[in-house]
Amino acid sequence: MAENGASEYTEGTPCWVDAQLPDLEAGKRFYGELFGWTFEDQPTGTVRALKDGEPVASLAHKTDGRLPTVWTVSFATADAEALCRRILAGGGQVVASPAPFGDLGRTALVTDPEGAVFSLWQPGTAAGFGRRHEPGTFAWVQLYARDTETANTFYGDLFHEALFGEGADPDFGRAPVTEVFAPQMPPHLLVHFAVRDLEAALGEVARLGGRTQVPPFGTSYGTAAVVTDNQGASFALLHR
Repeated sequence: MAENGASEYTEGTPCWVDAQLPDLEAGKRFYGELFGWTFEDQPTGTVRALKDGEPVASLAHKTDGRLPTVWTVSFATADAEALCRRILAGGGQVVASPAPFGDLGRTALVTDPEGAVFSLWQPGTAAGFGRRHEPGTFAWVQLYARDTETANTFYGDLFHEALFGEGADPDFGRAPVTEVFAPQMPPHLLVHFAVRDLEAALGEVARLGGRTQVPPFGTSYGTAAVVTDNQGASFALLHR
């Protein structure tokens, strides 16, 4: 399932995204029309999203109404247990310890020192994205942090090879919360999906029942806009 038949991603590379939604059917309608995704049910109870027949994301039913409706990014690792130990040593937390996800791989839910949530993915039969960096697929993830120095130290130590290794071309940036969000916004990781036409995509979001949170703004990695879907999950649209 890895892009271009690759067997694995460098540790610390974003390799998957998933959304926890109250209404899966509504999610399929929204993202199917917005990005041209098709869907297939998985034995794990999730729904896998496909773009041109290749896996690009997954949707899951949110079973506890107290949990947020969110998109979560997974970073690749060859050893989830060892990476969890390093996260704890760096000041982060382990929310859910590594556990099997069918035969697809092992997953863990963790936070950085400021509480921003992300997942780890240790591949089994599924390495990650079948397509990325194309319209309707994952393009970037941006961490919005209160203390960017702490964030840079934490992630730089944790994912050094993916961020700074020879030939590294990371899909992961860090910025202050106050750059585009209100100062009271908690630290978080924001998933970006590529689009061909940003204004047209924003129109589609509105037509499908979503809304624009932050209108288009320039970044070092393209022009982005922050939106929510029709159930309140935030994500970004990115044009390069």
